[in-house]
Amino acid sequence: MAEETTKIICITCPMGCTLEVTHDGDTITKVVGEECKRGREYAQAELTDPRRMVTSTAKVKGGVHPLVPVYTAAPIPKPLIFDLLATLRKVELQAPVKEGQVVLENALDTGIDVLASRNMPVA
Repeated sequence: MAEETTKIICITCPMGCTLEVTHDGDTITKVVGEECKRGREYAQAELTDPRRMVTSTAKVKGGVHPLVPVYTAAPIPKPLIFDLLATLRKVELQAPVKEGQVVLENALDTGIDVLASRNMPVA
């Protein structure tokens, strides 16, 4: 494979460094623009297995609000984000919902749970 350069914006800290990553496939040969050591680690992860935290909402039946905010317990593979959002649209919880309650266990067979981010009492 030939070397190529990819621009990546690092999201591991508030600096938001623009990284120029020279790589041959998944092997990084050079990183320019990182202000901290996490930049190179982020670039490697972004090239080989990009992941993101997902936040969304889930329906709640009988709660004081019709939706409860939810989030993934860990970052999930980026290609699965839209499938996860489609799955979450079908989830309907029964109030009361507790903060930290598992809303969707082992989401899309990733081993990562989706959790409620707030309490939702009965209406």
